Amino acid sequence: MSLKIQTLNNISARGLDRLPRDLYEVASEMSEPDAIILRSANMHNMDIPASVRAIGRAGAGVNNIPLDKMTERGVPVFNAPGANANAVKELVLSGMLLSARNILGAWKYVEELTSTGEDLKKEVEAGKKKFKGVELPGRTLGVIGLGAVGVNVANAAQALGMAVSGFDPGITINNAWRLSAGVAEALSVDDLMSGSEFVSLHVPLVDGTRGLVNADRLKLMPKGAVLLNFSRAEIVDEDAVLESLAEGHLKYYVCDFPSEKLRGHERVITLPHLGASTDEAEDNSAIMIADQLRDWLEVGNIRNSVNFPEAIMPPTANAHRVVVINKNQPNMVGQITSALARHNHNIADLLNKSKGEIALSLVDVDAEVAQGALDELAAISGVLCVRYLGAIGPKAG
Repeated sequence: MSLKIQTLNNISARGLDRLPRDLYEVASEMSEPDAIILRSANMHNMDIPASVRAIGRAGAGVNNIPLDKMTERGVPVFNAPGANANAVKELVLSGMLLSARNILGAWKYVEELTSTGEDLKKEVEAGKKKFKGVELPGRTLGVIGLGAVGVNVANAAQALGMAVSGFDPGITINNAWRLSAGVAEALSVDDLMSGSEFVSLHVPLVDGTRGLVNADRLKLMPKGAVLLNFSRAEIVDEDAVLESLAEGHLKYYVCDFPSEKLRGHERVITLPHLGASTDEAEDNSAIMIADQLRDWLEVGNIRNSVNFPEAIMPPTANAHRVVVINKNQPNMVGQITSALARHNHNIADLLNKSKGEIALSLVDVDAEVAQGALDELAAISGVLCVRYLGAIGPKAG
């Protein structure tokens, strides 16, 4: 019997091709899907079928998915961190260059000229002095958020000759290793903003980052500074930005999130959410999500889930795998192993991981698991979901 995957947006064919058609049925319309893949579709008002065992976001942000509701149902939500990192990095660099050289203003000036011949040449020469800019080498860039995108931006800017500092108290070990040794560590957001002529934001939208850049912090930036936001609109107080632009303190605001307030402002460069809009980024995101969903649906492993712990256990030879998802509370592993023992199941391997209020156990047993054992596991207080994957490991011998 095949697994059913519903797509809510156009998903790269290169990603969907990772789901073999002898095992998976993929369609935009279907009943009782096992998993959902999406990009920007809003799921908050969607009636998500009870059959759904996983949701895969072919991108980084998951604010379009009802995360708490899925966690309560024991449904992992996967994303694709880093898959669009190069695409966003290139857009940030473009934004810095556009603002540093006033390229859009210069382009608009030329587009509006109506003269011809020698008169056109004179107007061009007379007008170009209004668009004198600055060069990036030697300028200072502060990067708030040193995930995959932030690290790429910091390293690329340093390669251009900029002095770069970064702030991220939650930086992972892997990203710390990838960060150029020449990137300085800022002590706080305020410390970073006060010493940066350019500031680029690369943090997720959570309660702690909403309105992160406000009027007080904008005043800390040097006069003539540029703010770049390719994370989420709500991380920046738009009214404070417009006030700073009007006062001549902030020189440019470059962002990927148009609004009625920002549109048409001569010192705002706003793009139509182009961050991940490249063929390569869409392919990379879809491939990553497809691989992660397969690993979860077929093997029970979890990689890059925003609401579940990472849990990776190679299949045991000749074993049958059970996945138990439960609330993170005491004595759950003991109850799980005791229930299996009562049905004469010998455990060959076990992995238990937790994250916040959720815990997950991967249990490999030495024979086919009886339905009575699965029912007993499901009846344990605090268990949200029990999945029996059957024989997934190689045969010994």
